[in-house]
Amino acid sequence: MTAPAAPEPGAPVLVAGAYSVDLVFRELAGPVAFGSEVWAGGMGMVPGGAFTLAMGLRRLRREVVWAADFGSDVFSQEVLAVARVEGLDERGFRHHAQPVRNVTVALSGPQDRAMIAYEDPVAVRPLAELIATYRPAVLMLPYLQYGPEVSNALDVAAEHGCHVFMDCQDYPGHLDMPDVAKALSQVQVFAPNEAEALRITGADSAAEALEILADLVPVAVVKRGGKGAIAAEAGRRVARAAPVVRVVDTTGAGDCFNVGFLHQRLAGGSLEECLAAGVACGAAAVTGPGSSAALDSAGLRAWLARLPA
Repeated sequence: MTAPAAPEPGAPVLVAGAYSVDLVFRELAGPVAFGSEVWAGGMGMVPGGAFTLAMGLRRLRREVVWAADFGSDVFSQEVLAVARVEGLDERGFRHHAQPVRNVTVALSGPQDRAMIAYEDPVAVRPLAELIATYRPAVLMLPYLQYGPEVSNALDVAAEHGCHVFMDCQDYPGHLDMPDVAKALSQVQVFAPNEAEALRITGADSAAEALEILADLVPVAVVKRGGKGAIAAEAGRRVARAAPVVRVVDTTGAGDCFNVGFLHQRLAGGSLEECLAAGVACGAAAVTGPGSSAALDSAGLRAWLARLPA
């Protein structure tokens, strides 16, 4: 059997996922329900979706290619302008003559949020094609993906020596579905939040969910919001608490966690160090609307110093 090829020196992280514009309403005066009007104490409009992953990695000085689509609409142009300010590599961008709107309205509370999303349909580039084109060291997938086409693409990733980091998001799927179990067996890091981990595994606790996932994935992570995170690798179990912060908005915190975790992993960090970097980036993220508080290298060092022992 031929050994998998190693990524080329300096190979980028490939982020494959759509942008979003997050319209974040916070400090709500009461619960939202049909037939009622609720005033918000604050509002922000920030780029989100896979932009957060690409931007966060770039702020931490990682080479990153973001495969994303932009259209003629104002939302596409807003995110594209911010991406250029952040210095993102545009090789993976595709531009369309029609609108490619992707908008999320986030109603943000101190501990959680409700979201309403809309996106214009656009034919995405096949994952296998993206991997073969950009030869990344790591492929970051912002949400749970599975099925024959995905598994074939993950085989291509393995052939190129490309590791796969997959989040879950609120996408349907559970481990009783063979395609889901197969896809997870092909990734190197899987990082759902606690609610997602319970749903996908059917477990009763985060710790039980972690044990189930650890049997499938080399590195399993369960993000627990204000409680920090837990992770498993090669029989080891690690937990890290989060610092106490004033929460402005939780939108994008999970993506920022992923950025910190992967950044430290690319630096050769231990599981403990990766988890600490993820928790630090996630905690910092909730102090601003959307992804606006994503950390740079100096900020990460400062936030690591704030973590509880």
